Amino acid sequence: MLSAPSVPIVRATLPAVGASLGAITELFYRRLFEEHPDLLRNLFNRANQANGAQRQALAGAVAAFATVLVERPGERPDAVLGRIAHKHASLGVTADQYPVVGRHLMGAVAEVLGDAVTPEVAAAWDEVYWLMANALIALEARLYTEARVEDGQVWHEMEIAERTEESLDAASFVLRRPDGLPTEPFTPGQYVSVQVELPDGARQIRQYSLSSAPGHKTWRITVKRERSADGSLPEGEVSTWLHTHARPGHVLRVSLPFGDLVLPQDDSPLLLASAGIGITPLLSMLDHLGDVSPHRPVTVVHADRSPAHHAHRDEQAELADRLPHSTVHLWYEAGAEAVEAGGSRVRVREGRADVSGLVLPQDTTAYLCGPLPFMRAVRGDLLARGLSPAAVHYEVFGPDLWLGN
Repeated sequence: MLSAPSVPIVRATLPAVGASLGAITELFYRRLFEEHPDLLRNLFNRANQANGAQRQALAGAVAAFATVLVERPGERPDAVLGRIAHKHASLGVTADQYPVVGRHLMGAVAEVLGDAVTPEVAAAWDEVYWLMANALIALEARLYTEARVEDGQVWHEMEIAERTEESLDAASFVLRRPDGLPTEPFTPGQYVSVQVELPDGARQIRQYSLSSAPGHKTWRITVKRERSADGSLPEGEVSTWLHTHARPGHVLRVSLPFGDLVLPQDDSPLLLASAGIGITPLLSMLDHLGDVSPHRPVTVVHADRSPAHHAHRDEQAELADRLPHSTVHLWYEAGAEAVEAGGSRVRVREGRADVSGLVLPQDTTAYLCGPLPFMRAVRGDLLARGLSPAAVHYEVFGPDLWLGN
């Protein structure tokens, strides 16, 4: 909880700080990487730095956290940080990195806002930062304890056992431990980090959802080869490297599983709505449900550019067939007329995914994964139908820009 003297100061300066967060975070990252260039090469996603997505996500998180502190003091402010803590844990972030971040962030605040940052204002916002930092440190320590590792010791080697081309631009990789032992358990919907060394020597990290159910001796990830806005290649540094070089027998550096998108432990109806490569965590959930809760009511929604771009299309239909109370609704921008339904419970349409006409019980719990415009549209349709906001969960690939909008 923010101290009583700091509350009015933060409340009064929040509009000015919020309006300048873009400039603040840009300066912060520039100064941080000037002093610690290895962080950009080996920890931070330099593509998200180049396009500004990481700065936007940080600004949104800081603004959301400060707003909770001053406007909703009874609410647990660390509730907005759970997703960030899981991402940090998957990168092996440790507590000793936070003072460096705090020094550069507060220095950027002082430089951007100038004389407006009096000693009292600086102290109040330093308090905000350390409340946020200490909440993250505590959450991450708990995650490391649950994973039974020392802080940050999340990395290990995994060997590629199989590679399968799942669509025009997506390939799956089955990963096994080189020692032949079973992989660590995970919760359907979670992801792992993969670090690869690129031609320039940088060791870049990306997160990929586990795309099959837990309980197997192996893991599986599915990687879409990211393209630039005009569709040319290469764009995604790590995805391009994996598509070009990763073959059975290759050893990758992979983290333990993390992520807070988890299924409720009851028999309530479910909606699993995905678009594009967002199918991957929800495919793991669908696979898991066939093993542990086959009679649960499940509505599956997927949107894609075309049937040829729909990764795991046949597998998704086969998994749904294991659930007698499931329905599958597919939307394609083009090519829907050429698709065979694939089962009596599969419906195929052309155009934008529209859940407004689906039969969904009021106690449905929804899980969304895909581009932000898709998730916002689906969430809006669900709330308009009366679903509780607390019943709609989502996963974002890359920086979480939901808080910044």
